[in-house]
Amino acid sequence: MNNPTPIRIKTIAEFHQFRGLPKPQHPLISVINYADIKQHSGKEKMSWLMDYYSVSIKRTTNINLKYGQQSYDFDEGIMFFMAPGQILTVTTDTSIEPKHTGWMLLFHPDFLWNTSLAKAIKKYEFFDYTVNEALFLSEKEELIIGNIIKNIELEYQANIDNFSQNIIISLIESLLNYSERFYNRQFITRKITNHKILDKLEELLDNYFRNDELLKSGLPNVQYFADQLNVSVKYLSNILKMLTGQSTQHHIHDKLIEKAKEKLSTTDLSVSEIAYTLGFEHSQSFSKLFKIKTNFTPLEFRQSFN
Repeated sequence: MNNPTPIRIKTIAEFHQFRGLPKPQHPLISVINYADIKQHSGKEKMSWLMDYYSVSIKRTTNINLKYGQQSYDFDEGIMFFMAPGQILTVTTDTSIEPKHTGWMLLFHPDFLWNTSLAKAIKKYEFFDYTVNEALFLSEKEELIIGNIIKNIELEYQANIDNFSQNIIISLIESLLNYSERFYNRQFITRKITNHKILDKLEELLDNYFRNDELLKSGLPNVQYFADQLNVSVKYLSNILKMLTGQSTQHHIHDKLIEKAKEKLSTTDLSVSEIAYTLGFEHSQSFSKLFKIKTNFTPLEFRQSFN
């Protein structure tokens, strides 16, 4: 199946109509039970680009979800987050008897207008992880999140008054704050996976330097390695900070300086030649970075071996 052209869904009402659901009770926010979503016959692969926020968790037997380059099934409860403008690709095999549980919270950016959350929502980095990293919840964590969702649903289904929006916004903030806590827990509990990512990064760095990729592509950047590892830049940075205390950029620079020290101490190449082989366009930039990292100029470091 080729990747389909993304279907843009601008409003929550459009999503309800698209999925055979009744009209939403509120135009800017909705909680949807996955069991109520209309399923189509045959195999289905769709990509959506939505103009609203989505937070959801589900268990089902016939759906595969693709975040960027990674795929996840839903045999376990997976929580994931989408911000407006992101693309989600879902493959459904309706030849398998579906068993759906879970929910989806949708809220439009207009619902946040003139509230503190309108700006604060950008601090929740897991909205950037939606193309790379799902959140796996324990039963206790899922219960906490589920109770917040029930309260959101009860609030917007009640008679709307002057307090409704503030109460719902407060509940959404609680939902996001708990999710942030659980993501942090996941970083800690998935140490084995995270160490594998670090090991793979080390391998990629070694290959980059060993295969003269520097001469072809120049200095390595964080985005390159994040793409190679199929994770977001922020996720990779968070892993490295947790495991090494350094950012990805610092880690790359350390590897660069390690190679520079090797060339300065074992070859007769000039500083300019070493700078060039390491991907620097200007030797001054190389010397400046080397000085910052080692407190020596490249020549001073070389002379220390004589």
